[in-house]
Amino acid sequence: MSTPAQPPPRVRVTSSRRGASPMRSRPPARDIDEQTELGDVYLEGLMRAQLRLSLAVLAITVAGLTALPLVLLLVPATRAVTVVGIPFAWLVLGVAVYPAAWVLARWYTRQSERVESDFVDVVEDP
Repeated sequence: MSTPAQPPPRVRVTSSRRGASPMRSRPPARDIDEQTELGDVYLEGLMRAQLRLSLAVLAITVAGLTALPLVLLLVPATRAVTVVGIPFAWLVLGVAVYPAAWVLARWYTRQSERVESDFVDVVEDP
């Protein structure tokens, strides 16, 4: 009987070509400019983030504006409350809505700038 032969030593193959350089990927901005499928994916991600932010602002606005009629409906005592002779509902609608809208608009602007900045960071050449 013969003894099994020793297997040859293992060799690590990293490239079929001896002088191969590592592959360089295309910059994402080029995919967007050339309107490739990958560029469409980048733009769809940006649009999805913008849509999500817009829907969040819309939901907060609708919730805030529907809260007052619900409070007036569910808590009858608030209908009779007056501040300096002005009914509570009119005071909230005439005064409190505007600062709240301003704060919401500032938040939306900052968040949309952050979304666009994140997109530019992804698309920019490293």
